[in-house]
Amino acid sequence: MSRNSLQIIIVICVTLLMSVSCSRKKDKFVNRTWHNITTKNNTLYNGRLAFDKGRGDIVEGYKDDFWELLPIERMIVSEDVRLPGEVLNQNFDKAEEKAIKAIQKHSMLIGGKERNPKIDESFLLLGKSRYFEQRFIPALEAFNYILYKYPTSNTINHAKVWRAKTNMRLDNNEKAIADLTKMIAEEYMKPQDYADASAMLAQAFVNLKMKDSAITYINKAAIHTQDNEEKGRYLYIKGQLLDELGYKDSANYAYDQVIDLNRRTPRRYMINAYMAKARNFDYEKGDKLAFLELLTDMEENRENRPFLDRIYNQKAVYFRTLDSIDLAIAYYNKSLRTKQEDRKLQSFNYKALGDISFDHKEYAHAGAYYDSTLERMVENSKKYRVLKKKRENLDDVILYEGIAKKNDSILSVVKMSPEERLAFYSEYTEKIKAAAKAAEEAAEIERIKAELPAERRFVQPGAPGGTAPSGPNTGGVFYFYNPTVVAYGKTAFKKAFGNRELKDNWRVSSISEPSKLSSGEEEEEEEPYSIDTDPVFDPQTYIATVPEDPAIIDSLHTERNFAYYQLGVIYKEKFREYELAVDKFRGVLDNNPEERLIVPSKYNLYKIYTAKEETLRANEVKQDIINNHGASRYAKILQNPEEALEGDKNSPEAIYNRLYKLFKDQKYAEVIKESDEMITKFGGEDFVAKFELLKAQAVGRYHGFEPYKEALNYVSLNYPQSPEGKKAQLLYQTSIPQIASKEFVEGVEEDKNHKLIFPFSIYGMHQAEELKQVLDDIIKELRYDKMKVTIDVYTKDKQFVVVHTKRNEMGALGLAELLGIGKVEDTRGVDQTNSKRKKKYHKKVEAPFFVVASPNYRVIQIHKNVDAYLQLKENNN
Repeated sequence: MSRNSLQIIIVICVTLLMSVSCSRKKDKFVNRTWHNITTKNNTLYNGRLAFDKGRGDIVEGYKDDFWELLPIERMIVSEDVRLPGEVLNQNFDKAEEKAIKAIQKHSMLIGGKERNPKIDESFLLLGKSRYFEQRFIPALEAFNYILYKYPTSNTINHAKVWRAKTNMRLDNNEKAIADLTKMIAEEYMKPQDYADASAMLAQAFVNLKMKDSAITYINKAAIHTQDNEEKGRYLYIKGQLLDELGYKDSANYAYDQVIDLNRRTPRRYMINAYMAKARNFDYEKGDKLAFLELLTDMEENRENRPFLDRIYNQKAVYFRTLDSIDLAIAYYNKSLRTKQEDRKLQSFNYKALGDISFDHKEYAHAGAYYDSTLERMVENSKKYRVLKKKRENLDDVILYEGIAKKNDSILSVVKMSPEERLAFYSEYTEKIKAAAKAAEEAAEIERIKAELPAERRFVQPGAPGGTAPSGPNTGGVFYFYNPTVVAYGKTAFKKAFGNRELKDNWRVSSISEPSKLSSGEEEEEEEPYSIDTDPVFDPQTYIATVPEDPAIIDSLHTERNFAYYQLGVIYKEKFREYELAVDKFRGVLDNNPEERLIVPSKYNLYKIYTAKEETLRANEVKQDIINNHGASRYAKILQNPEEALEGDKNSPEAIYNRLYKLFKDQKYAEVIKESDEMITKFGGEDFVAKFELLKAQAVGRYHGFEPYKEALNYVSLNYPQSPEGKKAQLLYQTSIPQIASKEFVEGVEEDKNHKLIFPFSIYGMHQAEELKQVLDDIIKELRYDKMKVTIDVYTKDKQFVVVHTKRNEMGALGLAELLGIGKVEDTRGVDQTNSKRKKKYHKKVEAPFFVVASPNYRVIQIHKNVDAYLQLKENNN
């Protein structure tokens, strides 16, 4: 083969090889392009649409709380445990599904390298979908996969920001800060990427309570973001952070930046920026007139209608600060009537109205407002607990203020002369009579209008078919042409005279149907109602109710003085309203009080004057107590305060503890007697309720169910706001119904809870104690470790020696028989082959007895019906 031929062959081979290579490359390029287009234009596109829709749902459904620091990202993290397969939003679930499909079907991982440039975007969509589904660990895995596998991806900065957001949701704020700070320092970033990273850094610093650093980065985010909605939000958050740090001027500048955006950002940011600036207004140095004009302009702007509740609230705050209380109340109510769904703002309005009512001593209204406030607050928060305590304290004020007001009004009438009483009640009845007549006439006119044809019901005076006002100078139409007035006149005539026949002397006629008279029938007419004859509008009706009995008047004085004393204590101890407290204690001393209230009132005045550093007044009251009440414990405290602090045996605490010990020892008669004495001695003090409840429990143990029920009811009604009164109320509502039945339980013979009862007279205490000692010795000798013996008080005349046998009925009867024999054979510890057995002797127990199960013994003690039980047992036997 020649040299030329060889060259020709080589050229042909090379050409063929190049042709094959180009064909393969072309096929590979076409294949990769197809996967790329399919991923981008079909699967990934649909996934992004679903993701955007889901994210839009979150933004639309999220309600910003402008009273608190706004979060950078709007998402409520649910703490509920979800079931497997349960999703929060179907759109995110669909986006995740599309992202997975794009990865599985269109990934081109060749030689360890991804050839499809859209797969990293699919992983980013996958992580973001999982993030909003609040599956943060799987989301973090997706973002980390992008960072490790696609370091040159154009979405790498997005992935870093989203990884930082996910770390923050997992409380890894320090990790997020480190990653984002490094990225900002090392990477070239587009303005929006830089804004997103800065915003996330700000959120991380907020989470760590590092607000200074947060302000720096939220400002950068606001500058670089290309989204005006984000710009308005970031600037508002910046203002909030500055407010929290106390930089009011800088905060106002940030709010002004929000306001300057105007329509380029949602209006909610602008309005709340105005409101935030208004809360920072300086009422001492600021231009109050210009400030009011601004609020008024905002109120009258139609575009601000969705935000009127906030504007009204701010105007109310303005008027309240300037002591224009009536205008403040009006605007607080206008804010509430807008019926917006801002429960926190509603709570502020109700709280302000409650405080105003409290300051004006309208305690019932204040209580109602505070109730509405509590309904709209977060339960168990600190503010909620503080207000709830104040509201509970207000119950006492409402109760005693009502008593004081009612009794003061009655006693003021009692002091009047008969002529003064008549004048007083005449003025009152004339006032309510005029109001009743006006209401009756208005109701009658409305009824008549309702009976008119529809076309004449709303005819205006002066219109065709209508009437104009008539009078000497009005030139109006004659009033008979007004159908409403005519109809009203007819009705009034019928009410006054009934159905009268048109004839002479109709006015003096006393019959409505003369035909009945001729037939001999007599008509029974019911006297028509008249306001003029109603006793409600007669002054004598009320004069007759004025008490004249000296005993009743004295009880009103006593009740009023006690209410005054309680109010003084409440104002002093719970509200620190010293002026109100002084007024009430002075009211007690100036109105001929009971002896038990005099010294405590003076001592409280001394404490108030001491707290207010009014030394002269405090010393006057102190000397009064020492000179005029030297034997009282208050005088001893004032004379020897150090000794009093060491422990006063006559203090209510010490006496109560002693009586409680007597109660435990079943000394019920002593407890009842001494409790009565202490209730009188310490009248008006907090400890009285403790003595009352202890007495009620002693009464129940000593006298039975009905007296116990009555005593509990007394404590709950007379001390409703004290812990003891509330406990009595709870016992009355729950325990009393449970123990009310007198029926004995049947079918308990086999229960191992029977008691062996030996009745004794209360005067035979020596015999009862002697028997108890004998029974204790026998039980100890026989080693019946589970048994015990007690002496239980039954009534004032009877007591029981009780053996708690822990056996059934036959076992308890067997023990009684054994005690009556006087000896027992004990073979324990003796060789069974030995015929000799140990015999133990004891004194015979020959006292009468009966056996009862524990449930029936409880009934006997509660209802004091042992005779009924014994009769039942006798009948059954």
